[in-house]
Amino acid sequence: MDVRIVDYGENADGGFISYNISGLSQNQLEFLNNNLDDETQITNDNLILKTKFKKEFFPFQSRESKIKVEDFISREEIEMAIFLSSFLEDMD
Repeated sequence: MDVRIVDYGENADGGFISYNISGLSQNQLEFLNNNLDDETQITNDNLILKTKFKKEFFPFQSRESKIKVEDFISREEIEMAIFLSSFLEDMD
């Protein structure tokens, strides 16, 4: 599984992160698409996942995140990959 952040941003309500998840089987894609609470869609054998955050929980709001943005993006990608891997364990 490969998880990449393709977009993120803030608005008055909080923030969002959009992920592109690739390297999954069709069954895994459909399981995630049908069972995750966040906004999802399957496009070209990839899952597009958009997670929304309340302002106080948005990971890219700190001053440090703006200075070390690559580090924060990498950390969020790793955390999402771990979450999705554990979520997929429920597939069996």
